[in-house]
Amino acid sequence: MNVELTKVSQKGQVVIPQNIRERLGIKTGTRLAVFGENDTVILKKLQMPSPEEFERLTRISSEKAKRLGITDKDIEDAIREARSENAKGGSGH
Repeated sequence: MNVELTKVSQKGQVVIPQNIRERLGIKTGTRLAVFGENDTVILKKLQMPSPEEFERLTRISSEKAKRLGITDKDIEDAIREARSENAKGGSGH
């Protein structure tokens, strides 16, 4: 593992060194998940599914929801509840 040093700008931005960006294929617009715990920050490159994979996952999820009797309204209610919890600062768990 290569260790590089960088610093945080006044806007809270961090530059990922070029050699690391190139090695990991991080380009403008690449989505990263940010995890923070104690004195550690971890950036993880998100792998977006291909359109075919997304379609497959959507189909599987729809079939499972149908088998379990989950309706569109159930999903909308769960999303609304999660957003409300998030707005209150709750974990939703």
